Amino acid sequence: MAEQNASSQPSPCDLSWSRHLTGLYVMVLVGGLAGIVCILFVLANMNTRSVTTTAVINLVLVHGAFLVTVPFRLVYLARGEWYFGLPFCKVVSATLHVHMYLTFLFYVGILGVRYLVFFKHRDKMEFYRKLHAVAASAALWLLVAVTIIPPLLSRYGSHGTYNATQCFEFQGELKENSVKVVNYVVAAGVIAIAFSLLGLQGVIMASMGKRLRRACLSHQEFWAQLKNLVFLGVIFVCFLPYQFFRLYYLREHAAKDSCQRAATYNELFLSFTAVSCFDLLLFVLGGSHRFRQNLIDFLSCLSCR
Repeated sequence: MAEQNASSQPSPCDLSWSRHLTGLYVMVLVGGLAGIVCILFVLANMNTRSVTTTAVINLVLVHGAFLVTVPFRLVYLARGEWYFGLPFCKVVSATLHVHMYLTFLFYVGILGVRYLVFFKHRDKMEFYRKLHAVAASAALWLLVAVTIIPPLLSRYGSHGTYNATQCFEFQGELKENSVKVVNYVVAAGVIAIAFSLLGLQGVIMASMGKRLRRACLSHQEFWAQLKNLVFLGVIFVCFLPYQFFRLYYLREHAAKDSCQRAATYNELFLSFTAVSCFDLLLFVLGGSHRFRQNLIDFLSCLSCR
């Protein structure tokens, strides 16, 4: 009876949640590619020496690298079997984690620059030359290639024996204390940084509201700060649910069978982080004059009531 109940629970092993993940990844693939195409047209008219613009360009590269792996996930979800070998499964699985944390780091960098500009009362921060922006980006990707990729390829999924035809089932790695400690530190760090950024943004918005009052809507500075809410929104909607659940999962279920219900929810929360690929569409929408005017009209109506 116990075996029958266990087998009836949805889990990544029997892919009973595959239709939910399939729909999610199809939306991510379509929305992510559309965002990349749209943002490329916007970037063509932007100042490429801007630190923020350089960060957004690198963000496009991060999303693009991840979206390349999404079709392989869709094939696996549709067929229920992995055909591409266990080493490539580890690469595709690790790519989702790398995408999430690199996207988060770029958000932190962009917000950090914007906050620095605000508190130092500067218009913007720029590289001295375009070549400097290219060099900074190249150095960043070289650092990622040297410090992140080799450990992932050599250590990820190395603490257990896994079925080559079943992918994305590396929860057994969490039985290692060192792996658990790293996961605890990373999850707590992401949560702490996210709330620190939210606190800073709250201070800035309160300061601007006190100084500008009803004239906020006519100031470019106010709209620049509103764009920061896009980054914070993606962090809190896409990333933090997984980090909070991760803390619970590490404490209660890390040493259990990977085919339990908690492992399924962990996979769902992790997969939902891929929705951050829609951020590029939000950037394009936020820069639309029509969208801004409609928002001004809406806020003005609210203030008149």
